[in-house]
Amino acid sequence: MKMVQAIIKPFKLDDVKAALLQAGIQGMTVEEVKGFGRQKGHTELYRGAEYSVDFLPKVAIQILVADDKAASIVDVISNTAKTGKIGDGKIFVTDVEEVIRIRTKEKGANAI
Repeated sequence: MKMVQAIIKPFKLDDVKAALLQAGIQGMTVEEVKGFGRQKGHTELYRGAEYSVDFLPKVAIQILVADDKAASIVDVISNTAKTGKIGDGKIFVTDVEEVIRIRTKEKGANAI
């Protein structure tokens, strides 16, 4: 199994969610997060004072999938979340050793 985690721009969440559901994803976890990469934040004016916004709002999506579906899910996310501008985000794919459904104690692929 693989854990696919994507950090994307918040306004792309609805499009990515719809594309993932159409691709057959049955569940996902979404968190509002803040961070920066090469984008490095920006400065804003508030009541005449300039201040630095170091951490930009992003959305983190986590999806657990079978090994053979990971590449297609990465393609769906990268194609849907892409704006072509700096700060589009990142996708991380990691191996998951074990999954256990708490309610039924099912393990492995049955627990997804």
